[in-house]
Amino acid sequence: MQDKNTEEEGYPENRLRQAVLLLMEKGYQVDTNAFEALRSGSTKADPVEIVDRVCEIIQGLVEPVLFITDKMVDRAIDSFSSLEAEASKDETSKVTFKPYAKEIEPELRVIEDSSANLGSVGDIECFLEYFQDRFNRIARLLRQRLDVKDATSISVALESPHEIVIKTIGIVTEKRETSKAIIIKIEDLDASATIIVHSGSPRELHQKAQSLLLDQVVCVAGRSSGNRTIVASDIIVPDIPERKVKGATDAVMLALTSDLHIGSSTFLGSVFNQFIRWLQGKVGGEKERELSSHIKYLTIAGDLVDGIGVYPDQERELEISDIFKQYKRAGELIGEIPDYIEVIIIPGNHDAVRQALPQPKIPDEFMELLSAQRRLLSLGNPSTIETHGIRVLLFHGRSLEDVIRSVPGLSYHQPQKAMEYLLKARHVAPTYGGSTSFAPEKQDHLIIESPPDIFHSGHIHVNGYETYRGTSIVNSGAWQSQTDYQKKMGLMPTPGRVPIMNLQNMHMTEFDFSSI
Repeated sequence: MQDKNTEEEGYPENRLRQAVLLLMEKGYQVDTNAFEALRSGSTKADPVEIVDRVCEIIQGLVEPVLFITDKMVDRAIDSFSSLEAEASKDETSKVTFKPYAKEIEPELRVIEDSSANLGSVGDIECFLEYFQDRFNRIARLLRQRLDVKDATSISVALESPHEIVIKTIGIVTEKRETSKAIIIKIEDLDASATIIVHSGSPRELHQKAQSLLLDQVVCVAGRSSGNRTIVASDIIVPDIPERKVKGATDAVMLALTSDLHIGSSTFLGSVFNQFIRWLQGKVGGEKERELSSHIKYLTIAGDLVDGIGVYPDQERELEISDIFKQYKRAGELIGEIPDYIEVIIIPGNHDAVRQALPQPKIPDEFMELLSAQRRLLSLGNPSTIETHGIRVLLFHGRSLEDVIRSVPGLSYHQPQKAMEYLLKARHVAPTYGGSTSFAPEKQDHLIIESPPDIFHSGHIHVNGYETYRGTSIVNSGAWQSQTDYQKKMGLMPTPGRVPIMNLQNMHMTEFDFSSI
């Protein structure tokens, strides 16, 4: 039996029942007032969509919720009213939205795709070749520094007289800290040495020693003290040179985002839809639409979907439990982005590719679903592109966890500082193990050979930005509300916030679509 009011003036009664069942399946109880509010609201919006909005509101609350109240339902309905008012404005603004970027020819070039030449066998010989390649190439980067040009091999350094300050380059193989000193072991292709940083050393040197990661290639200055030991006076990392970036000729813009996690019950679909509508010129005032009209490129730095079996009991937090359907839904959403915007994607640790770095691009069977409605450029993780002369390094950022956990002073609240550390190390994953694994390719595809103009990463789900020695560092947050795992960590994500980079003047603007 159908309710007369919902049948004639709103949505069918069966949609109301589906909405209530959806809440019950999620473990919520609906009181009488909430049900009546939902019934009344069905004349204004689809009850199932109202319930989806209620669930998003609950996800933003600090305290757990068991009972759905009429106030929650009313708040969700009010948000639809706001959207209707905005949509009314859209109708009058459609004729005035003339995308500048549509008239600009794309200038997009792939500088390096890490998945282009993968072929690891995975044996001991491959690991040896991998680390030899890392050592040789980063050692060359170190020797480009004026203060490292006179560095010798470890064996020559150890034979030097005690009174002479020597410099040598090595890869860190061990590190331990005692009350008296930090003891570090390094090796090159022929020899090894023990580096001592005494507790009474200058504070800056002590901090440098504490910050070192295993497998990192560095230069050590100091004096040989016998027994294959060097007492350090300085530790020098490769770092990137200071430089000024020349902007693009055209006033085009790059939107940087990541970590959609489509398929998760915590994916903020309505917020992401606001972002899509903004790209279409349907959201915001005149200034906001003018800005969106200049978006020519969009980079998505991994985790397009939530995946299947990525972590224990993940199925409890999935709204779409089929990986193909997750990618199909992602393709539908991305397909709504205007076709004059070039979309570039790389995989993350939740995508259907191997976990080991470098990650190959998303497989064809999933790309067919992703690109069913529009063209996409799919690359491996990491990869480097160039747009209008601006070089952009794309990296999902799994190794940021290990850096933040291991380096004193870093935190999840400022992921850009961990990204700065990677630039200084000239490597996107300096240490093997922890959260980060990598395939032992014959060539290390994770070295930052040339400094990027923009370094874009994600994974941490927290927005963070800075400029370091001319490189714009961007960690682009997420489109997923706080998960149970993040609650346990005390991590508060910043979803729905998108950094927009003006490639002409390298000025960045952030839009918070969760508040629109």
